[in-house]
Amino acid sequence: MTGPSHTRRRQLIDVELRPVSGSRFQPTGFPDLGASTFDRPVRDGDGAVTWVKALLVESPQSMANHLERTAWPVGADEPVDTFAGLPYVRVVHADDGRFLTSSRLEAHRLASAFVKDAVLDGTDMRTVIRERLALVDDQPLSPSHIARAVFELDPFALVHGVFFAEPAKVWPGQPKIQRALTAFVEAIDVRRADSGGVKKDHVRHSLSEGEGGTAEGYGTVPFHRTEWTAGRIVASFNLDLMQLDSYRLPDPGAELLAAIARWEIRALLDSGLRLRTACDLEPVADTHVDQGGEPLDDLATLDATVRRLITECRPWLGPGEPITVEWSPKRAKT
Repeated sequence: MTGPSHTRRRQLIDVELRPVSGSRFQPTGFPDLGASTFDRPVRDGDGAVTWVKALLVESPQSMANHLERTAWPVGADEPVDTFAGLPYVRVVHADDGRFLTSSRLEAHRLASAFVKDAVLDGTDMRTVIRERLALVDDQPLSPSHIARAVFELDPFALVHGVFFAEPAKVWPGQPKIQRALTAFVEAIDVRRADSGGVKKDHVRHSLSEGEGGTAEGYGTVPFHRTEWTAGRIVASFNLDLMQLDSYRLPDPGAELLAAIARWEIRALLDSGLRLRTACDLEPVADTHVDQGGEPLDDLATLDATVRRLITECRPWLGPGEPITVEWSPKRAKT
C-alpha cells in the first residue's frame, strides 16, 4: 500500500462482520439511552430511498481504544515489538519506579492526568509539554510545530488525537489534534432479540426485613436481556490522509503514521472483534479492499513496512525510546 498522497483525501474501508456463533449480539449502550438505534437510508439502483432500522454496535471512541490495544496488549507494561524505536511517555511511580501507565494506554494520551501531573528529570510535565509545543500567550498556534513536537513525544497521538483542554493559562491556545483514524461498527436492518434469566440464591430462600435484600446481592432475582440480530454488520474505517499530510512532518513521517493506522486495522480484524461478552464478531472474508479498490496488506507485510519506516524516521523521533516520567499521588493532589 502506498503512503499518503495529495491526490487521495481519505482511505475508506468497510468490512462485513458476522457473529462468531449464533446470530445474536449485544451492542454498546449509553446512560439514559440504552442501545443507539436510528433509521438509515438505503438507495437502490434508481436512487430511490428506503429507510431501514439500524444500530450502533460500537462507537468511534470505543473503537479507538480497541485499535490502540492491538499495539499494547492488555496487562502488558510495554508495546508490541513492532513499534520498538517509537517514543511514548512511560509513567512510573515516584516511590519505587514500578510501571503505572503510559500515553498509549490513557484515554487522553499525552493530556492524561497521569502524564500532566508527572515529573521529567525534576521538571513538571505541564512545563515540558508547553515548551516543546511552543505554547506562548499572545502568539498564534503553529500546527506543524505542534505536530512535530507530538511526533517526538508519541506518534500514536497524531493517529488517535489529543486535546490539551486545561485553561489557557496552562495550555495557551488549548491545542487539539483530532483523530486521523476513525472507526465504528453499525448493524443494518436490525431486530430485537429479547430474553431473560434468573439469578438464584441457593442459600437464602426467603428475605426478611433488615437481613439484607437484593441490593446486597441476596435473594432470587429475575432479569431481562435484550440482544439484536441484523441483516448486515459492517465495521467502517476512515483514515484521513490529508490530515496526515497537513502535519508537514519530514519524509516519510506521514507514511509512517498511515502504516501504523493500517497495521492497527489489520491486527484488529485478524484477531477478531470481541467487543464484549455477548458481542464476538469476525470478518466474513479474509481479504479487505478499500473503496478505491486497493487491498489492505496482510499483517506481516504491514509489520515489515512499519519497522522500515521507523528506521527511516529515526532522526525525527527524539530519543526513539520511552520517555520515563515519575508520578506521585501526593503531587496529583496539589
